[in-house]
Amino acid sequence: MFGNARNGIAEIGDTVMRYASFGTGKKALVLLPGLSDGLATVQGKAALLAGPYRLFFDRYTVYLFSRKEKMPAGYSIRGMAEDQATVLKTLGIDRACVMGVSQGGMIAQYLAIDHPERVEKLVLAVTAPCSSPMIAANVSRWVDMAQRGAHRELMIDTAENSYSEARLKKMRKLYPLIGLLGKPKTYERFFRNADAILQFDALSDLEKIPCPTLILAGEQDRTVGVEASHILHNRIANSDLFVYPGLGHAAFEEAPDFNRRVFDFLESN
Repeated sequence: MFGNARNGIAEIGDTVMRYASFGTGKKALVLLPGLSDGLATVQGKAALLAGPYRLFFDRYTVYLFSRKEKMPAGYSIRGMAEDQATVLKTLGIDRACVMGVSQGGMIAQYLAIDHPERVEKLVLAVTAPCSSPMIAANVSRWVDMAQRGAHRELMIDTAENSYSEARLKKMRKLYPLIGLLGKPKTYERFFRNADAILQFDALSDLEKIPCPTLILAGEQDRTVGVEASHILHNRIANSDLFVYPGLGHAAFEEAPDFNRRVFDFLESN
């Protein structure tokens, strides 16, 4: 199987947390995805997800986690981070490099704040230290679309607020097909994740992050805004910031050097 890709399940309380892992390295790299995890988890997708991370395979074992399956009402970003720490302990991952993208970056912040002993290095990609008017407007609009069952509209709106204009010119040709597949049976997970974003605020705790931190942003981010990354950089003492010109919220997909930049940071002294 590509990159020794495998699918895993970790028990947590009365539910489970699913993950995909790949690579054979001695170091652990934990990846936490964004709000899209509320629509579809990583269940059974290890072989499909491994490709972009081949650069890490020799040095790292990469773990890509979904949020736990049963998500209680009022489930907070901080609660998600606490559950992530519990699962890392269950899997015997005592210390790891952690990369969080978008909502995953919010979870990663609290993982580093509340469990600094488990986070060796931190990468925060296209994320924010708290909900903002821009974030609230976007997430609330997506929640409304989900409540109406307008899945195609939701997918298109997400794309329009994530990708660069160059990428969108190609993607728009496929819009008639978007939403025909992948609609979840229920949007409950999406709503729980979205509500956690709307309630999120780690601003006053950011100075507690002690580990080396790389912050990656898109100059034209229309989902969380590029200013959010500057705030993170100003509040996290041991941090570096790189902003991709011309890219937006999907910089982690579009920038050809994104994973190389992350790898070089993780391997630097």
